[in-house]
Amino acid sequence: MKNYWAKIAILSATLIWGTSFVIMKDTLDSIPTLYLLAIRFSIAALLLFIVSIPKLKKIDLGHITGGALMGLFLFLAYVFQTYGLVYTTPGKNAFLTTSYCIIVPFLYWILVRKRPDKYNIIAAFTGLIGIGLLSLDSGLSINAGDALTLACGFFYACHILATAGVSSGRDMFLLITVQFFTAAILASIGAMLFEELPTHFSVATTVNILYLSVVATTIALFLQAIGQKYTDPNSASLILTFESVFGAGFSIILGYDDLTIRSALGFIIMFIAVIISEVKPGKKRKQI
Repeated sequence: MKNYWAKIAILSATLIWGTSFVIMKDTLDSIPTLYLLAIRFSIAALLLFIVSIPKLKKIDLGHITGGALMGLFLFLAYVFQTYGLVYTTPGKNAFLTTSYCIIVPFLYWILVRKRPDKYNIIAAFTGLIGIGLLSLDSGLSINAGDALTLACGFFYACHILATAGVSSGRDMFLLITVQFFTAAILASIGAMLFEELPTHFSVATTVNILYLSVVATTIALFLQAIGQKYTDPNSASLILTFESVFGAGFSIILGYDDLTIRSALGFIIMFIAVIISEVKPGKKRKQI
């Protein structure tokens, strides 16, 4: 029964994240990118700090430096993703972001000299086809929004590897709290340097910001953490891939994406590439 509810928790997190692409797109019409990220990260950091108060006695330099490194890469990923969302559709943004699943094994190869397996290589070629269908126009050029989103995928991959490198023997909630404080500080500095301070938020914009900060960041993070605690990694990886499906689905339903044959094929092929990379179909699973 725990396993069943754990999977529901992870699926709920992916559903929440899927809705966030459309909400972010709407909110960017009312507030500059870096100010939106600064507010979102600050609220999430404060909420996580409150939750982590009983654990603060365990914090040390390793938590601070590790969390700061995670926060740097998370900030860069969100900046490229959010700026990309200004120039592309939520559906394409959702699917192209998942390119991090394909990039991670190759970055890992560069860092530790461990070659990707055949599934990673197949996923990479499959993903390139999907990216081409989604992003390349008739002149074989790519628009700015899609290019920025692919850069976001690279920095998400860096974030995943950084998290894996610093998390051993450390409290994950403390690391995540430092991560969000770091991202909030970087976003705030960038906003003050490069963007005009917004002076008025509509009720709708305020609700969107609270949803992104409280629901799509803090609550979704808890659901993922709890769910992955009681779910085997293969199942968790498969369920997490549905974030892009939900993102594209909401975008199509709400009229941000037109579902053409080409875009549908691109969505499907990118989804297959992520599944191949994450779940490795046909490969014998380890017993948990």
